[in-house]
Amino acid sequence: MSHVAPEEITEFSFLAGQARALGAEVPPVRRLSLPLPDGRTLSALRFGDEPVEVTLLHGAGLNAHTWDTTVLALGRPALVLDLAGHGDSSWREDADYTGRTLAADVVEALHAWADRPQVLVGQSLGGLTAAAVAARAPELVRELIVVDITPGVDQSGGPAALREFYRVVDAASRDDLVDRAQQFGFGGSREDTARGVFLNTRVRADGRVEWKHHFAHIAARLLEAPPAGSPSSAPSPTILGEHGWADLDTVAVPITLVRAGRGFVSDHAEQEFRTRLPGARVLHLVGNHNLQETAPAALAEIIRTAADSTGP
Repeated sequence: MSHVAPEEITEFSFLAGQARALGAEVPPVRRLSLPLPDGRTLSALRFGDEPVEVTLLHGAGLNAHTWDTTVLALGRPALVLDLAGHGDSSWREDADYTGRTLAADVVEALHAWADRPQVLVGQSLGGLTAAAVAARAPELVRELIVVDITPGVDQSGGPAALREFYRVVDAASRDDLVDRAQQFGFGGSREDTARGVFLNTRVRADGRVEWKHHFAHIAARLLEAPPAGSPSSAPSPTILGEHGWADLDTVAVPITLVRAGRGFVSDHAEQEFRTRLPGARVLHLVGNHNLQETAPAALAEIIRTAADSTGP
């Protein structure tokens, strides 16, 4: 009888299957780690060996691996960050995960790991963070692509769904969390959702499975709008922050909003975006809020076009 243990599943074990489904190749990929000035650590994935021209930022409660299929479809070198409090990056003691705060880490990462201005792509919270990066450090960004978020998104809609989803932070099994994610319409096929859950959870000593990101434990407080008339002496930061429109107004590079057909951006929010930023492009894709998982090939084509462009 053989006693050889089955091959250990790692964070990169799923890439070959995803690549086969796309008819793509698996590029060299490695995990990077960057010490930050305040003692925290920022983690990232580096796809490919050539100079990076595309950097990708995930949404709240996700991690760098949410972009795996999109990066494989893209076929370009890419830098994919774990935002603070997510994936393998350190949690913030102040639990401030607003775009402007997260942007400071992204700027550090681009200085360390990129040698040229980036096509900066951010989904949901990552989109607001990307806008803050482009406003704060315009020399680092040559095009901004924001995926299914605007500062005007109604917090009683999509973000409320996130708040409700993360009221459950652990479960008896990963299958239970997959069921819950699918009930809320997060992720694509069950297989894709199961992969995402595996990469975003850990098994505790008591055998329960929990989300490994900080956001799961503080989502309700971050997303909850304070009741009208409530004291404002010590407000908690909210995921949408207060500066999104100001950041976008400052961005001088081309801006594209990619709206999901079943996402968080309403017709009203899209119209506000168009009115405030008449020079920006708005594209529509069929899929839910996590377009990087439900429409990866179409989203990759938008990113590829931007990466291949020589600019305005």
